[in-house]
Amino acid sequence: MLKKVCTEHDLTIVEADVISFLQNNPEKDTAADIVELRRLSKGAVSKAVESLIQKSLLERIPDTEDRRKIHLKLKPQVGPVTESIDEVRAEFVNTVLEGFTKEELEVYAGFRDRLFDNIKKAMEGSDKI
Repeated sequence: MLKKVCTEHDLTIVEADVISFLQNNPEKDTAADIVELRRLSKGAVSKAVESLIQKSLLERIPDTEDRRKIHLKLKPQVGPVTESIDEVRAEFVNTVLEGFTKEELEVYAGFRDRLFDNIKKAMEGSDKI
């Protein structure tokens, strides 16, 4: 579904993915975060970041405490792209959840939340190993 956004805004899938990631994860704003959490290659992320900077949709901001760390910030010009991504995301969610009752969605949300809590606990426990 992101292909529609890519065609409309002359972006690659990875560029749209980087924008979407930064839009939805403001606290995770480095290329390393994107590589780790989206499981994209370093080269693909680097190329996408450079391209988005050239397109004036993204900027690099040096970390004030760690010179090696560079934060990525979406620029205001990215607004039409993020709006398109939001529309596609809403369309996707509506398609995937079509036909479910409110009660079924509430049960699903409860299971999902418990599952994520269990994953989080397992990940926190793995730090102690």
